[in-house]
This record gives sequence, structure tokens and C-alpha cells, in this order.
Amino acid sequence: MLSGGHPGSGRNPQAAGSGGPATTDEEEGTLAAITDPAAVPDPETLRRAREIAARLAVPRARRDLTARRGAGELASVPYRGGSDDIDMDRTVEQLAEHPVPEDEDIVVREAVATRRSVALLVDVSGSMRGERVRTAAATVGALAAELARDDLAVIAFWSDAAVLARLGRRVAPQELAASIAAIPARGLTNLAFPLQVARRELARVPARDARVLLLSDCVHNAGPDPRPFAARLPRLDVLLDTTGEQDPDLARDLARLGRGRLRKVRTYRDVAPALSSFFSR
Repeated sequence: MLSGGHPGSGRNPQAAGSGGPATTDEEEGTLAAITDPAAVPDPETLRRAREIAARLAVPRARRDLTARRGAGELASVPYRGGSDDIDMDRTVEQLAEHPVPEDEDIVVREAVATRRSVALLVDVSGSMRGERVRTAAATVGALAAELARDDLAVIAFWSDAAVLARLGRRVAPQELAASIAAIPARGLTNLAFPLQVARRELARVPARDARVLLLSDCVHNAGPDPRPFAARLPRLDVLLDTTGEQDPDLARDLARLGRGRLRKVRTYRDVAPALSSFFSR
């Protein structure tokens, strides 16, 4: 668990819109301290997650031939001066078709980046009770299943935050959905804090491979102004829940400053096309 520096944490709170940094010190504690111990996976949430996943259309991560050796998956690619590990079988096939070979007829084994690094920020504050949290949990489960080949971090937040999955540490999609559903929706909404946590999670990832997705009503009522923190991210897309109280102006500002997109959702059926649009570019 992480503390956002709100009054209940024993630290001095920041006034909303002050622009000052929230506290990102890790505190002792586990997810068990905030989840409902009697909670069991909700069949309806899992059903919605499966339906969202079935409708998602997220393209594979691009192949990046500029990746350092060992920085991605090995693939057979035309020689471009970057590798001396020749793929003999593929090269012989090429030479059989082109008796006078060009450089590109030599096939080498080279690391190519084929993964994205995605930080998913999920609002579980008091304003996200009921159907909103159920949709959020289903969204997490569906996206985790769809991004199985990528690195996914999942951060639940209110005035504080809990990192449910860190980059590079795979957690089963059903387990992530159940964890979100088991966190009681409570407290104020500090949007600045999870943006800072996401930036720290993505600190070692090249900006071109990193992105942040925010699922919230964007009713920011604790902590500093989140806008400066959005501007420091490589890309921020915002999925705005419009089923109740909301702040579309702030949501629009965050997406604009984060060089991303804003999509609005009213029911879980709106989630799949919205997520698909985020990954279309």
C-alpha cells in the first residue's frame, strides 16, 4: 500500500489544486488490510469481464528493430548491420531464390521489442460505489487477459493507493478483477497520487513503449492539482465513468496534457470500444 499524504495518513495534506507533490513513501501493510475478507469473486463481474474481453480489439505491440540485443524477443529479420547471429535455415532459403544475394537476403536473429508497458489506474474511491466498481473490476480483468503478452501494472486508488500488480509480475486476470471488487469503495479521490505512482512504475521503460490508462469519474477532491503530473507521463488515456457525478473538464485536460484520448462510458458495454480506440494508435 502507498500513502497519498491525506489527513488520515498522519502527514500534512496538500490543498487541491496546489500543484505540490503528494507523498509516495511506501508504508507497511498488505492488500489484505483494505479488502473485504468475506468477499468472493462476483459471478456477474467475471461475466462482464469475459464479455468485454471478447469484444476487445487490441493490436499486437509493434516490432522494434532498434531494440538492444536481449531487450526483446528474438526474431528472424533481414540483416541491417545490427547482428552477426545468422539464421542459417532462413538464409539458405533466401539464397536459393536469389543466387546473387543482397544484404537483406542474409537473415539474422535479432532482439525485437514486442511488448508494451501499461499502467492501469482504477478509481475505487467513495464515488465509485456499486455498479461503477463492478464495471471497473470487469475492465481490469478483461484488459489483463487481452494484454497477456505485455507488461501490465494495476494500481487501485482513492486518497491512497494499492499496487495490485507491478510491471513484469504477472497476476491472473480473474484474480485482479476479484481484488478490485473486494476493495470497499471509500474515501476521497486523489488523482495526482496514482499518476505519480504510475510514473515511478514506468520510470525504466522507454517512453515510446509506455502508457497509462485512467479509469475514474475524475471528481478530484484530495491532494494537489493532477494536471502537472499528467503532463509528465509518456501518454495518458482517460476512461471517464459518466453514470453519476463526474468532472469531464478535468478528464479532458488530463487526456490533453497526457497526449492521449478521452472516452466516456455509461455501461460496461461501452468499455471494449473505448479501450480498443486507445490502442489504435
